[in-house]
Amino acid sequence: MDFRVPAEFAKNLEEYSRFLSQRLTPLMAGWYAERVIPRDFFAELAARGWLGFDAVDGGFREQPALQQAMLLEHLGTISPGVGVSVLVQISLGAKGVVLFGNEEQKSSLIPRAARGEILLCLGNSEPLAGSDVARLASRAEKVAGGWVLNGTKSYVTNGYISDMALITAVSHPDAPQNSRISMFLVDLSSEGVTRSKLHKEVWIPSDLTRIQMKNVFVPDGKLLGSPGRGLQQVLEIFSNSRITISALTLGTAEGAFRLGLDHAAKRHVFGKRVIDFQAKSFEAAELFSRIEAARAVLWKTCWEKDEGLDFRLGASVSKYLAVDLARAVGAWAADLFGAASVVFEHPVHKFPMDAWASSLGEGTQDVQKLIIYREMMKRHGLHPAG
Repeated sequence: MDFRVPAEFAKNLEEYSRFLSQRLTPLMAGWYAERVIPRDFFAELAARGWLGFDAVDGGFREQPALQQAMLLEHLGTISPGVGVSVLVQISLGAKGVVLFGNEEQKSSLIPRAARGEILLCLGNSEPLAGSDVARLASRAEKVAGGWVLNGTKSYVTNGYISDMALITAVSHPDAPQNSRISMFLVDLSSEGVTRSKLHKEVWIPSDLTRIQMKNVFVPDGKLLGSPGRGLQQVLEIFSNSRITISALTLGTAEGAFRLGLDHAAKRHVFGKRVIDFQAKSFEAAELFSRIEAARAVLWKTCWEKDEGLDFRLGASVSKYLAVDLARAVGAWAADLFGAASVVFEHPVHKFPMDAWASSLGEGTQDVQKLIIYREMMKRHGLHPAG
């Protein structure tokens, strides 16, 4: 495996960095105050090929995992909250259509999603069903020409700004547990859909939304994938998106580390720089080493995915390491700034909060450990419990 960044990726990242310095950094304070990301930001990213797809032969092709990871890591160093909103569009919404859409669904949705003309999200979590996806309470009843959906999705990132959601619901209640759920493409402007923003203090300025469905009709053509395979489909989407959320979380750690290191190198106490105290220099060295190690694991996982290899173990290891790291770096950087770090407007304030959010997306740390355990046992020719 060659760890040199491909020249075209490096050039693309330089252009991306310049774009963000002009179109994100100067506007970020206003977006944070209003807690909203303008839709035209997605279109601007798309116009430059930074929304997960490349225009090829009149159509669109999904970009390599390494390229997506590099872009999301960099965005995470600036604003994890904006980054997660981009991630949802690429790795949850559009990815679900790429994986499970039929030709008509792909030709209808992917070009518009790739251009930022339509925003997609994923509605799966419910009040009693988060990590345990099989416990969904939302129902889909078969009727002539389609399905009628009823239920509530509790914590949907991008749910307020999206046009369409990939919604999981129990469609076959009498079937075995792994064959009860289906996935649907739900137009969020449909009659019976109600959306309400939830107040949160993480991943600002992205929205977190409750989506309620009351007798929402979904045509047969909007069933995504195979009936009764919704559980397997949402888990596969999460396996893929763990790579991008690992990259975003690594960026969260890197952004906090840069702020903390710069401050510690400038601030003097008791006659010398803070970074020159052995305790702080050793802490910085340890955290830097962990950032390098986490990135190496992530890039290996990207390579596995881009080569068509099994990347599930690497994706969970990457997320587990990145979250643990971002928590540690966020707290370290906040401590260096002292009381100033608790002020909402302070640049470092968001990083510990957003590291906390990353631990919840695409499965908690315990979920990652469970997946790692199962995959680890399989690789050693052993049988995991359960």
